[in-house]
Amino acid sequence: MKFNPKIHHRKSIRLQGYDYTMAGAYYVTIVAQGREILFGDVVAGEMQLNRYGEIVQKWWDDIPTHFPDVETGAFVIMPNHIHGIIVIVDAGRGAVSAPDVPAPDVPAPDVPAPDDGIPTQTPGGETPPLRKPTLGQVVAYFKYKSTKEMNSLGTPGIITKFWQRNYYEHIIRNDDDYNRIHLYIESNPATWMDDNENPGKKR
Repeated sequence: MKFNPKIHHRKSIRLQGYDYTMAGAYYVTIVAQGREILFGDVVAGEMQLNRYGEIVQKWWDDIPTHFPDVETGAFVIMPNHIHGIIVIVDAGRGAVSAPDVPAPDVPAPDVPAPDDGIPTQTPGGETPPLRKPTLGQVVAYFKYKSTKEMNSLGTPGIITKFWQRNYYEHIIRNDDDYNRIHLYIESNPATWMDDNENPGKKR
């Protein structure tokens, strides 16, 4: 479940032929720019969020509000990265179906919607129907909004990048896969000292 940037290089960006708008559950990891400790500290096996961490939590919680066809599952903020489950819902059936395809953990690009997912007016003044978002659009929205608010706390005119360019994804294929990932996310703060993303880990 830990990610090695030497293995997951950017040439393997997306699972070829996979429809990223289809109903299903996705495990994503998003890492802070330069793997810097930005969002708080782990104290006695529990994550203590700072102001940046609270902003990250706020915009993750906003995802289902902004995207009606998207739900979120287990989620954890770590000092320099986050893990979470994003579920794209099959609104027609009111249920989620996990795609039955092999899916390694691969880095995927941020793919923002042209209008950041917000409907615009057509030339006739009517609001076009909402389209189901792609996973990349959901992640891009989260990163954009959290970055914008975190930058608002800094020096005016100075723009800071808080997230690495891409994110890691894993398509959750079945209930066992989902439960394993859910438990991993929940236990992440307790294993911080052994986490590959921890700059203080003894090598």
